[in-house]
Amino acid sequence: MEEPIGSSESLSVYLPLPYRVLLITISGIWLFGLNLHYLQIVRIDASPMLRYTRGSSEPPLHKSVYQVASLLTLLFGANIMAFWVFTAGNEEAIKNLQMLPVLLFLAIGGIFLWPFGGWHQRGRWRFLRMLRRVIIGGLHPDLRFADVLLADTLTSYAKVLGDFAVCVCMFFSGYSSTNTIPNRATSGKYLMPLAMSIPYLIRLRQCLIEYVRARRKGFPSAERRIHLYNSAKYASAFPVILCSALQRGYNADEPHIFSQSTLSRMWLLAVVINSLFSFYWDIARDWELTLFSSRRSSGEHPYGLRSNRHFVNKELYYGAIIIDFLLRGTWSVKLSPHLDHINEMEGGIFLLELLEIFRRWVWTFFRIEKEWVVTRGSGALGLLEGGDGVLLTDFGKPDED
Repeated sequence: MEEPIGSSESLSVYLPLPYRVLLITISGIWLFGLNLHYLQIVRIDASPMLRYTRGSSEPPLHKSVYQVASLLTLLFGANIMAFWVFTAGNEEAIKNLQMLPVLLFLAIGGIFLWPFGGWHQRGRWRFLRMLRRVIIGGLHPDLRFADVLLADTLTSYAKVLGDFAVCVCMFFSGYSSTNTIPNRATSGKYLMPLAMSIPYLIRLRQCLIEYVRARRKGFPSAERRIHLYNSAKYASAFPVILCSALQRGYNADEPHIFSQSTLSRMWLLAVVINSLFSFYWDIARDWELTLFSSRRSSGEHPYGLRSNRHFVNKELYYGAIIIDFLLRGTWSVKLSPHLDHINEMEGGIFLLELLEIFRRWVWTFFRIEKEWVVTRGSGALGLLEGGDGVLLTDFGKPDED
């Protein structure tokens, strides 16, 4: 019998690539439930903004998310425990048991696609309809905030999508998706980068749709241009992915338009542009803080923040700014498949993916908070002063599907 694998490959022994993809996805669901739960505690009801109306017998939205996450976690835990028992760290057994995570993928997909009534049916189907609409880059005029929030979240799973594409290719190539050394070459030079580009293509199309709608409605040119600038932000991820893909498949014996050193410099420039552009947009647009405006030193609010805030503790905003700045840069590097051989050591890829999910979790708090204070107007000031506040804005028609 083959000896157990050494410690240098311990991550893939106990957590092969398919399981890492699923673990990150399930973790993201738990974190979204925590988003909703904490926001409810501080009296921010995200359900109207998401156009989600629950029936009289349904629990609050965060409890529904927790229940779904709990079931997925139970399935994941049982499956991976069986994987550990049957493989016992043996390389050949690990390769031969790739059907276990495949069955887990199918089980999780079956939970969401279950066509009969019962457990969270309305919520499951509503999510699938929204996901289908978002995947093609659609944007429902009455569900805009929910569609954009989901599509933005998908960009944080760009590398996860790339890893999923690698899993599929390894499975059908006969290499085994649970191999202790993931063979990303099975996806070819451009399949993984293409999979990673999908979330950015989705948001790019949404931004262009918003621009067209704004122009048809006769909005001022300054407001219309915002959507073009936003589309440029998402487009700035493509040079990072493309330059990295070209470096990944670079062969010095073949003719190339650019030398490898030139590609490296182009890639680095693209990383800097994408990181700084994304960081600016998070702070100035998604959270509407004044850090990059002339109003940052206004006496009406703490430095770089805004006067209309729901979270009383200003340190929360400053902490979020620092986290976003630090992790935005690492995520741009993470979009680079040619660094896989470096990041794979000691689980670097996995760690960066987890950090990006954490960054998105923090971002979601302040994105929803900003939407809340904007739509509530002066009612949010009552909460800042310790009052109850009154809902001043009609959020529109809820999704009745």
